Amino acid sequence: MAKMTKSQILQGLAEKTSLTKKDVATLMEAMTEMAYDQVKKAGEFTFPGVGKLVKVHRKARMGRNPATGQQIQIPAKTVVKFRVAKAAKDAVL
Repeated sequence: MAKMTKSQILQGLAEKTSLTKKDVATLMEAMTEMAYDQVKKAGEFTFPGVGKLVKVHRKARMGRNPATGQQIQIPAKTVVKFRVAKAAKDAVL
């Protein structure tokens, strides 16, 4: 099963909404920018019916260098995770 490219997504949304591809692209870019800003400020952003982006703090931990087997200290850091909504899970199954 092939994944959809950005161009295919824009074309599909343009056909379903009767907007131009350029308008759809502008809308998607604005939504993406808003999602990043919201996650940075509030810690999460919800895409209704799809899921949410959540900012998570990972603690420092010990790891292992796979090449040498030597133990290394992995520093703490903040990452973004995507949590899938129940509606999306149910729609796919």
